[in-house]
Amino acid sequence: MAQTPLPAAQPEQVTATGLGTWPGEDPLEAARIIRGELGSPHLPFLAELPDRGVGSDALGRTAALLVDLAVDVQPYGWRIVDRPGKDSRRAQSALSTDINILADVIGAEDTPAADIKVQLRGPLSLAAGLHLHNGERALIDHGARRDLAASLAAGAGGYLRRVAAAAPGARIVVQVDEPEIASVLGGTIPTSSGYRTLRSVPGREATDSWQLVIDALRAAGAAEVVVSVPEIEAPFDRILAAGADGIAVPLRALTSRQWEQLAAAVESGKRLWAGVLDVGDPSAAPPRVADVVETLWRPWRQLGLPASALAGVRVTPSEGLARHSPSAATAVLARLTKVADGLNQLALG
Repeated sequence: MAQTPLPAAQPEQVTATGLGTWPGEDPLEAARIIRGELGSPHLPFLAELPDRGVGSDALGRTAALLVDLAVDVQPYGWRIVDRPGKDSRRAQSALSTDINILADVIGAEDTPAADIKVQLRGPLSLAAGLHLHNGERALIDHGARRDLAASLAAGAGGYLRRVAAAAPGARIVVQVDEPEIASVLGGTIPTSSGYRTLRSVPGREATDSWQLVIDALRAAGAAEVVVSVPEIEAPFDRILAAGADGIAVPLRALTSRQWEQLAAAVESGKRLWAGVLDVGDPSAAPPRVADVVETLWRPWRQLGLPASALAGVRVTPSEGLARHSPSAATAVLARLTKVADGLNQLALG
């Protein structure tokens, strides 16, 4: 039976956050910059630093949380193995270091932010990224997919408890990342041989997997759970049916039908994390704040949504910032807070 969602504090204004990945190898510098740029009312996050190498990538970081399932790296990627290897231990050590540093940074702050966000790779993209003993992706096997979702749900509680200890009193927000979901549901992920593709995962199974993980996150104390997906073939209806508090999606290529689905979600009290700032080309000059504000405000008006409903929106970049320089990534966060200010002025009429 699905658990009743915990009430999440409704933000009184538009806020900004990032999607998790960050450039460089220094978790202390990352934590200081992120929390400096995204102080209250905005949403700071625990950075993922893939430049540190194996175990600090998003897939390995989540795989290291699994309960009763061990992983290690093989030539073709992360594989489920009989016992944890050095790569799994490296991932666990990096995450422990990040949480300890977060605790130190928060402890030195005069007024810590009210919220903290963490990221997890979702169960479907996790199954698409992990391999079985025979080299095929775990996605090929229904039992493996089921076991991964259950293992991730079981491991989420310990993760959130550690973050809660590092950020006493903060509301924990969880972003569940499903970057491969269109390929998973569309049946376009290749087999290990490359001669055919894996069968598509039924939509009902996707919903059930998300619900299992979302329920576990709420039971572990998550105040808000949002599923992050690319805009192409994004299954908004499935995500909301699983009980997510909202959807994080880039706005750059949404169709009219997708906008209508998002508008209906907003009207029903769900959150929109709007990827308003396109950061796909790190060398490109940043757009004007007014132009970024219009990226959301124009369709908002066209859909007939009230300006006051903007208060439930968080603005984000279109993707993670690991490919940027630290200074450029910092500038992205600063620009997002200005975009939030511009939208708040519109919300106030």
